[in-house]
Amino acid sequence: MELLKERILREASILTSDVLKLDGLLNHQVDPVLTMEMGREFARRFAEEKITKVITVESSGIPVSFAAALTLGVPLLFARRKKTLIADPEALSERVPSFTKGIVTDIMVSKEYLTASDRVLFIDDIIANGDAARGLIKIIERSGADLAGIGIVVEKSFQAGGRALREQGIRVESLVQIASLEGGKITFV
Repeated sequence: MELLKERILREASILTSDVLKLDGLLNHQVDPVLTMEMGREFARRFAEEKITKVITVESSGIPVSFAAALTLGVPLLFARRKKTLIADPEALSERVPSFTKGIVTDIMVSKEYLTASDRVLFIDDIIANGDAARGLIKIIERSGADLAGIGIVVEKSFQAGGRALREQGIRVESLVQIASLEGGKITFV
């Protein structure tokens, strides 16, 4: 997506050679027009997959996932990062490290909302090492649901996450792939 590349070049900040700050686009502020375009693009790429639900991890993946779910005409389900008082005690959960946040959290999905009859499209904002993706994939597998593929807004191709998922035979579609952040410059694949 050329529009997304242009916006990244104009608005993103490189914090280190491994970390790109996208707060103005994805992680803190959301541009509804751009978000809808991204969601429509994922819906287009997975249109033939008979998706019954779009799934993501709370919270930065929610806007783009919502846009894709709306376009596909299916529900959006997100894995929670915090357990609430009314959480399903039988929820499917996985412990996952976050590369960007530098913490380990539990993600959970209620068995009520993810079942063996579902064919899901997993969408996330950024993939680095793929730890959150692997955790959610385990939850999807344990639910019996079928994973149609993964849509990633920004893939940092210089880190192993996207590549490792593809090597497992999972379809991964990235809107933008970044080859490097070296020297304070964003280089796209």
